[in-house]
Amino acid sequence: MADKKPKNPMTFPTLLLGQAAPETSTAMSGLDMILFLVAVVGVIAFGIWQGNKETKGAAESGGAAGYFLAGRGLTWWLVGFSLIAANISTEQFVGMSGQAADWLGMAIASYEWMAAITLVVVAFVFLPKLLRCGIYTIPEFLEYRYGVLSRTIMAVATLIILVGVPTASVIYSGAKVVSVFFAGQSLLGLDLGNITVGCWIIGLSAALYVFVGGLKACAWTDLIWGAALIVGGAVVLWLALGAMKEADPNELIVTKVANSNATVADLESASAWERFMLLNDGVDGEAKAVNGENMAGGKLHMVRPKEDPSIPWTALILGLWIPNFFYWGLNQYIVQRTLGSKSLAEGQIGIVFAAALKLIIPFVVVIPGILCFNLYHKDLRAEAVKKNEVTLVSIETPDADGKAKVFPFTLNFAGADPAGARKVLEHNARITGGAELPPAAATGDELFAANKALLDKAKAQKIKEGTKLVGYDYDAAFPMLLRKLLQPGVTWFVLAAIFGAVVSSLASMLNSASTIATIDIFQKLKPSSSQDALVGVGKFFTILFVLISCLIAPNLGNPAFGGIFNFIQEFQGFISPGVLMVFLFGFLVPRAPKFLGWLGILVNALLYGYLFLFHSEIAFLNRMAICFGAVLLVMTVITLVKPLAKPVVLPTTDLISLESSKPAKIFGIAVVLATLVLYVIFW
Repeated sequence: MADKKPKNPMTFPTLLLGQAAPETSTAMSGLDMILFLVAVVGVIAFGIWQGNKETKGAAESGGAAGYFLAGRGLTWWLVGFSLIAANISTEQFVGMSGQAADWLGMAIASYEWMAAITLVVVAFVFLPKLLRCGIYTIPEFLEYRYGVLSRTIMAVATLIILVGVPTASVIYSGAKVVSVFFAGQSLLGLDLGNITVGCWIIGLSAALYVFVGGLKACAWTDLIWGAALIVGGAVVLWLALGAMKEADPNELIVTKVANSNATVADLESASAWERFMLLNDGVDGEAKAVNGENMAGGKLHMVRPKEDPSIPWTALILGLWIPNFFYWGLNQYIVQRTLGSKSLAEGQIGIVFAAALKLIIPFVVVIPGILCFNLYHKDLRAEAVKKNEVTLVSIETPDADGKAKVFPFTLNFAGADPAGARKVLEHNARITGGAELPPAAATGDELFAANKALLDKAKAQKIKEGTKLVGYDYDAAFPMLLRKLLQPGVTWFVLAAIFGAVVSSLASMLNSASTIATIDIFQKLKPSSSQDALVGVGKFFTILFVLISCLIAPNLGNPAFGGIFNFIQEFQGFISPGVLMVFLFGFLVPRAPKFLGWLGILVNALLYGYLFLFHSEIAFLNRMAICFGAVLLVMTVITLVKPLAKPVVLPTTDLISLESSKPAKIFGIAVVLATLVLYVIFW
């Protein structure tokens, strides 16, 4: 049975011996709580101390450089760990694990392994050009290359996306971990199972040390949290494999992928890893599409069918590279760490070091997500029931404009709750003008297909869609592992690492958003502002942005967003293809007209918006590829027709050494080769 416990309870010594944890955890012990608070408060205090030390040291020559760029003094190990800690947070542990638990499996690891190659390219192509200009922000480069208007448009667009999407998403996903793990518990009268309470706790915690210490505080805490995060994820993976070994094969077998030949007898004699492979590896790696929605094939392969709505194989050719290069090379809250490098060589070594660490991440994020569905699919179903209850109760309630809505549901919802699916189907049929419904004994596939036809009919009639009903709450996968597996003696460390990762990423985003708002917008409006005034304005924006994000975050649990990871990637498409192309032209085509800076960004936003609204059936990565190609075409034609008379000459700074690192190049080649080997293994 899935709820079967190991013979002995989990203690810290048994962890060292590799014994599985029991699958039903208790609340944190008093000692765990004390150690957790000491760890979190201690690391944040250490970061604030380091941040204040660096800021004060830089204040004489420029307080803004000290606060926003850590005095341009970050060493390679601070850059490397800071990149990982800023990147890996609960948006990965919740969102990526959730996508892995659903149909994507190891395919979602492409975001990590392709990022390793991307980082190597960024280190030797993007970074030298950005550091040479001595810029504070990515939009600032656009002014030197294209003009003030391009800089302003990108700054505003970046702020809207940064505050409304990744920042709010990290707050929500962190609160998701808190609400699932601490369900039914309270602290100082606050219900920790309430997602809104969790959002405010996490948001304000991050704002605290950004407000006081700036980027230096973020970098030093990132050093600790980045290392702890990988270790904590490895602990969860170890415990999950232990639970897999102890689980009842009769319960596990129902979670095997559709084209697996595994039997109960096979599972009974298999090790934990062998069970994992038997349940999730489809025959010959084949991936089958079911109604274009759930991909029920093998979960251990990187290539998905072209019908896959998230990562079709076509996206590996171009679409997935676009968000990767934008994120790692042009995304302010990531690149700000490299802009604060002590030298170009230090920055390059740090980036390549981060690339090597990216190869590890799928093993501590993606595989645990797959394991969670095998072990605790009933619990993920129970979490979905909670989310669906409100929708099912209010299904007849008209919208604010007095019109009723139709409701989509997933294929697994139809299979898990056929009565609920039929209720939704009957409602949707009434709203759309009636239709012949499937017979009472209809399968989940038939109910899903019938509802899809009604939704298409409703779309033609311009009837709004309501909240999607789901069969499993996949975003609860990693929090569920924590709740089921962690025991006294281990809980404090893993939760401190996860909490630190959330706060670290969030702090990075807030610091970067405040940097853009201060340097790219406020300083342009008030160029005579003192260094102290700029730091004060930056702190004001930090508080403003965290308040906005905390108000947005609790609403992101709506299934209409398609999971937190998809939500983040989807909305980045409004700017990432256009910005990437604009910068590539800025780096490589010195005679490209200056107005192309703002035009490329605008063309992408309009085209992506059109595809998003009217061609949502196209996978968002393919939409990015279409926009990227369109912007390339527009900018190429205009450059050929109307090139600049003289090439643009970019400024060069003397603040840091711009000599490239030879060891980083050798290490970078090794990282690329290792990435290719992993793709061969999991292809």
